[in-house]
Amino acid sequence: MKQRIPILFISSLLWCSAVTAGTPAPDGAAAYIISPTDGAVVTNPVTVRFGLKGMGVAPAGVDKPATGHHHLLIDVKDEPPMDAPVPNDDHHRHFGGGQTETTLELSPGTHTLQLLLGDKNHVPHDPPVMSKKITITVKE
Repeated sequence: MKQRIPILFISSLLWCSAVTAGTPAPDGAAAYIISPTDGAVVTNPVTVRFGLKGMGVAPAGVDKPATGHHHLLIDVKDEPPMDAPVPNDDHHRHFGGGQTETTLELSPGTHTLQLLLGDKNHVPHDPPVMSKKITITVKE
């Protein structure tokens, strides 16, 4: 006996995959942290400057080709899912206004920082546009 799958179910799956699919990233696009540099010893407040090559910066919600906005991953061990919006918490900071730098208060000690570009819906691009993870030390 043949099993039929309702059209509504298939349509729902297609809609969900379209919503969570990352926006295509141009070849050669790259995010990077301008400052601080990897291995830097810094004091609070820590200013982090974001860099982006091969794409433009646009606020969240703006649907413009080859653009996105920054998310700063702080002390994140595992990458967030690349097919869903980036979480919004103390370890995943959103800069949906199109900001290209921030000032942070970090506890003394060693921290990692990494940038991840998100599309208009905060979903990482495909392929992800992500900086190298850097390590900094905050001294008292």
